[in-house]
Amino acid sequence: MNAPAAAPADQSNAPAWVRHRGLRQWVSEIARLAKPERIVWCDGSEAEYDRCCAELVASGTFIRLSEKRRPNSYLARSHPSDVARMEDRTFICSKSEEDAGPTNNWLDPIEMRRTLNRLFDGCMRGRTMYVMPFSMGPIGSPIAQIGVEISDSPYVVASMRVMTRMGRAVAEWLGEDRDFVPCVHSVGAPLAAGQKDVSWPCNEQEKWIVHFPETREIWSFGSGYGGNALLGKKCLALRIASVMARDEGWLAEHMLILGMQPPAGEGEKIYLAAAFPSACGKTNLAMLIPPPAFAQWKVTTIGEDIAWIKPGKDGRLYAINPEYGLFGVAPGTSEQTNPNAMKMLHSNVIYTNVALTPDGDVWWEGMTDQPPARLTDWQGREWTPEEGKKGRLAAHPNARFTVPAAQCPSMDPNWQDPAGVPISAFVFGGRRSSTVPLVVEAPSWEDGVYMAATLGSETTAAITGKVGVVRRDPMAMLAFCGYNMGDYFGHWLRMGRALARAPKIFRVNWFRRDANGKFLWPGFGDNMRVLQWIARRCQGEAAGTATPLGIMPRFEDLTWTGIEAKLTPAQYAELARVDRAAWKEELASHDELFAKLGAHLPEALEARRGEMHARLTA
Repeated sequence: MNAPAAAPADQSNAPAWVRHRGLRQWVSEIARLAKPERIVWCDGSEAEYDRCCAELVASGTFIRLSEKRRPNSYLARSHPSDVARMEDRTFICSKSEEDAGPTNNWLDPIEMRRTLNRLFDGCMRGRTMYVMPFSMGPIGSPIAQIGVEISDSPYVVASMRVMTRMGRAVAEWLGEDRDFVPCVHSVGAPLAAGQKDVSWPCNEQEKWIVHFPETREIWSFGSGYGGNALLGKKCLALRIASVMARDEGWLAEHMLILGMQPPAGEGEKIYLAAAFPSACGKTNLAMLIPPPAFAQWKVTTIGEDIAWIKPGKDGRLYAINPEYGLFGVAPGTSEQTNPNAMKMLHSNVIYTNVALTPDGDVWWEGMTDQPPARLTDWQGREWTPEEGKKGRLAAHPNARFTVPAAQCPSMDPNWQDPAGVPISAFVFGGRRSSTVPLVVEAPSWEDGVYMAATLGSETTAAITGKVGVVRRDPMAMLAFCGYNMGDYFGHWLRMGRALARAPKIFRVNWFRRDANGKFLWPGFGDNMRVLQWIARRCQGEAAGTATPLGIMPRFEDLTWTGIEAKLTPAQYAELARVDRAAWKEELASHDELFAKLGAHLPEALEARRGEMHARLTA
């Protein structure tokens, strides 16, 4: 009789505060595969962060900004091949291709594991392997989830410390046997003995972002940037979490969460969650500052990108922002578009691919009306306004800031409540120059799911190079749903039916234009006028009128104080107009998405399409 095989030797270098034997064994296995020079367990302390940033400065990855202008802040410049999330290199490796669905890239998981084993064999030679236990959501929250990321990038270590609750406290909470999501990342650039490193290591030839839904694993190779490398963000918080949510009966959504406190004596505070595709003002809305006419209202931020939402015992939905920091797009952010964002960027920020001023400050397109006379652009080259006139940008269009959420002036007092905040409404919106009215309330949960499932937004040059093409982005989750989109719609339908107090669902459109191509709606802070109506509808206090699309406010149902001269009743009528011919074309365009989903499309949505068509032709 053969003796049982010995357990693999513990090569994890784990400190005493890591008691989870399975975690230690997994780290040992990855170390044997990747062959790093050393292993470091991250404790998440401020001293560790400062030490990491100092090392990044010494290696040339970070430039320390002016202590006077941006205290404790740094600028990183990535490789030109590594500047954004890569949807075409992102894969859902479920056992069945049908489970991934037609809107995801799928590869056979067995073949993918062979590829990963080849890529990761020795990929960390000459580098340090960092182990980062992290919590998405407050540690111990019933809505939170734990991940552990292994990476050979100190840039990732610094960023994860800002973006998540990371370090010793998480490992201690894991104890000996709690579940965690294993996340493995490498820049894919091993160093030979004596080889000099570069300021931004990555693999220029091969990049992969891979998810295994059944085993709840994430593997990323070749990129050091953003959501490709910070695996708690889109990878865990949406693609893997959406599968968890389907299996366990909750929602993991690409949504902001904001609170609205009416004036004293005018009702209770309400919270809403809102989903918008790229270039639709999502962060601006999350940090909205109401206009003077709403000075007695207070708008607060729970989160600006991701919402995890679970049913409570009272039949309502409760949401947390699972992130601890903000990873925002810098270009276009200004005192005019988002004053709260500008206020939070005063210190403790990691900037990536923005421009550098001669006095050690940062700049990006849209930050000020006039650019500085001289800059160093995101690739380290000299830049002047004359270069800008020729079309050369100083900051990359996807340049980012990474900043602690606690620095946002509008953060809600309950943003870290482990129980979450109650959601009264879901809001979905896209960029549409015609057809879609300013705001519509869905008559029922099923109608609302149909609205969200058929969400479309016109592309901008920054997204596809083409302007004005309507791209379907269901619930703003096209790039982030970790399983079949048809089944995802079915999950939403089931969730609503199971709730005693389901939130109302609304669709908004801030981007409708007149015959001359000018925006009809002022947007930004004036979006508060629509949010007020939504809040009042949730409280049963605001009037509305039935239309073929749903319930819409009349002119007199909105507050116009302060912009009476800017928006006339006639202009509002155009904002609210339902063009029946255009909507028949719109409904026909929904067929392309629905046809892709085939048998996975819930019958309830097909029925809703028929009912809407009947209302439009009545």
